[in-house]
Amino acid sequence: MRTSATAFSPASVGNIGVGFDILGHSITGAGDRATVRRIDEPEVRISAIRGSTVDLPLAAPANTAGAALIALRVALQLDYGFEIELDKGIPLGSGMGGSAASCIAALVAANALLDEPLSRTALYPFAVTGEAVASGGRHGDNVGPMLLGGVVLATANHTVSVPVPPEWTCVLVHPDAVLETRRARAALQGSYELKQFVTQSANLSLVLAGCWRGDAALVRAGLEDVLVEPRRAPLIEGFAAVKQAALDHDAMGASISGAGPSVFAWFESPVQAQRAAPAMQAAFAAAGFTSQAYLSPVAGPAAEVIA
Repeated sequence: MRTSATAFSPASVGNIGVGFDILGHSITGAGDRATVRRIDEPEVRISAIRGSTVDLPLAAPANTAGAALIALRVALQLDYGFEIELDKGIPLGSGMGGSAASCIAALVAANALLDEPLSRTALYPFAVTGEAVASGGRHGDNVGPMLLGGVVLATANHTVSVPVPPEWTCVLVHPDAVLETRRARAALQGSYELKQFVTQSANLSLVLAGCWRGDAALVRAGLEDVLVEPRRAPLIEGFAAVKQAALDHDAMGASISGAGPSVFAWFESPVQAQRAAPAMQAAFAAAGFTSQAYLSPVAGPAAEVIA
């Protein structure tokens, strides 16, 4: 019987602009790692968190990884528990799914220690329970793609993998700045016009249809967020210039990754993405920020056990 496992979860692009809280995709590069040990005591505890620049809760119920494994234990009525060590590789407040990645890495590692491991879709309810600790709601746009890989439509009770051409490439640029998720959500308060919802629904439909058909023209027509981006963009210095730099290099579309301040753009080929990344970084530099650029297939990887 396996008593210890280590898993790696990739970062993600939440929302993909038009799919607020329900659409996202994983990316290669940055990620979090969790080592989970099966213990005799019927509890979940966190023994260490490394790599974070801020103090994260060691109390399991207050931590995304701990809360997810508590929910797993309760649902499966396990008579044993888990001890977790986390190694953070995603900056918190970056819009790259940092809180979700710890949750998913811990879940995937713990699942490998079960007598009868669950499917990835069966782990999803525990993932959104864990993510709710950090985000304040049961949102699947980050944890869904991390669990399944690639583009995922993640609602309250369902996950649907969305196919995309393998050559489509994402550029994600993370400025050296922090935007807290709760502050970004506060910017969304207030009323919206019905026509905005209609436009956003149409845009989401175009993006999903374009992905399924491999039709970049449909994605170009739809990848424009008219609900969330206008309210969050003022919180991100240099955003408009970074987005324009991507569009000037023939991006299918660009918007805020997750709650920000990272910015993502989709391209039809890796070559286009490689040309655009320096221009997007230069736009952030003009606003006074150094940055890191991540290039990844839009169909990014899923979390996996690595040891």
